[in-house]
Amino acid sequence: MGPTPTTHREVEKKLRVHALFRLPDLSQIDGVGSVTALPTITLTAVYHDTEDLRLFRWGITLRRREGGDDAGWHIKFPVEGEGDGVRDEVRFPLSEGRAGEVPGAIREMLTSLTREQILVPVATLRTERTPYVIDDEDGEPSLELVDDTVSILDGKHVAARFREIEVEALTDEAARGSLIGEVVSALQAQGAIPGSSSKAATAVGPRASAPPDVVEMGSVSPRDPAGDAVRAHIAKHVRRFLMQDVRVRRDLPDSVHQMRVAARRLRSGLKGFGPLVDADWSRHLRDELGWIAGQLGGVRDTEVMIERLDERAADLPPDEQFLAQTAVDKELGARITDARQHALAALRSERHRQLLVDLVEAVTDPQLTPLADESCAVALPPLVEKTWKRLAKDVADLHLDSPAYPWHETRIAAKKARYAAEAVEPVFGRPAKDLVKALEEVTEILGDHQDAHVAQTTLKTLAAEGDIDAATGFALGLLYALEIEYEMNLRREFTRLWPRIKKVHDSTDLT
Repeated sequence: MGPTPTTHREVEKKLRVHALFRLPDLSQIDGVGSVTALPTITLTAVYHDTEDLRLFRWGITLRRREGGDDAGWHIKFPVEGEGDGVRDEVRFPLSEGRAGEVPGAIREMLTSLTREQILVPVATLRTERTPYVIDDEDGEPSLELVDDTVSILDGKHVAARFREIEVEALTDEAARGSLIGEVVSALQAQGAIPGSSSKAATAVGPRASAPPDVVEMGSVSPRDPAGDAVRAHIAKHVRRFLMQDVRVRRDLPDSVHQMRVAARRLRSGLKGFGPLVDADWSRHLRDELGWIAGQLGGVRDTEVMIERLDERAADLPPDEQFLAQTAVDKELGARITDARQHALAALRSERHRQLLVDLVEAVTDPQLTPLADESCAVALPPLVEKTWKRLAKDVADLHLDSPAYPWHETRIAAKKARYAAEAVEPVFGRPAKDLVKALEEVTEILGDHQDAHVAQTTLKTLAAEGDIDAATGFALGLLYALEIEYEMNLRREFTRLWPRIKKVHDSTDLT
């Protein structure tokens, strides 16, 4: 195994300045205690990307930097929902590879974006950096300002030069506070111009700011061809699938769940749009998406089960709670480690790499049938109604004392109906949104019901382990009884809920 990378949350503001720009007296800003200049250092960074700049176009930079106290391989990822100035920087040691030889761990982490392309050097920058530490009024380091003169190198020659200032928060408190904004405002008052492009993007030029290879489409109206709705749905969820693939490899929270959700929505969309897409093409994608979702399932399902059983055990007497939680955490915790290794092996496989290629091709060239030329208003409502009819039929066959299997099948039908409604929500707006919201209630209850049933099976398996003593077995049995009771309560709750859900459907007009 290679070294474990470290991750640094970077909150910074970039500003471009002219060559003769002079820093204002920042010590006069309210909240600033002192400003200390540090010695100038020289940094040399070689940036890597594919020939068509796939990383840059996704807002990601990869560099190998020498010089300074954080020399090494750095990958900078945008942080969703946090704005341009917030990025996660994942760091690997400099010794992991020479320039032009990207470490395997990095190549693997970026597989969903690079796919069949290799990573090569695309720009070399030399930076003369003068750092300044800005202390707050309590004398604590709060911000770092760096004044960079950047040379873009072409071999040994300087092809271009520019100057940039960065202001970065050194603490979480500084990131949330107003001081960074005050400093930036003072710089702007002197003529500094805010920017968000990385130094390397400036070096590479306009190609670095081109759209990524998967872009979400704009709005689709009921008058537009139904094929546009298919394209929009595929693009939206392929984009999410690719980004969650990166997050899974980074072992980030909820990433496995979100990647499986993206796979399920793609599968359900392709199935629901059935008459509008080529059958063989759709079946192949659905089969491969089902395969990878299954490979990831062990991790997610075990995570959910540990959380569920630990929470449910809190309703037991203290002694039994301790015994049950100890047994659950020990046995299922070991399963998570094995499941994650299994999932990562699947992500590293050639089969998955080909799926990534196929999904991007599905965005750029979906295999549609002539029926996709019909308007959304004509083609889509019958497809949503088909999934509803299947759900309504399954619900009609349910009884409180039915075995678990028909309830599980109804859950699957409910998810398909919900995903079908979600797929057309961008087209039809509020009516579809109301139906989606109603079906979310159905899938939540039936999903919880399924988890309760799986929990019972899991507890029986745990109780049968050879190292489980009588007291622990008794605690697990009490937990099992709670899950049975919970399952029956969910069935009653669903029975009360369904008439209202049916009423929402009957009043929905997708036109």
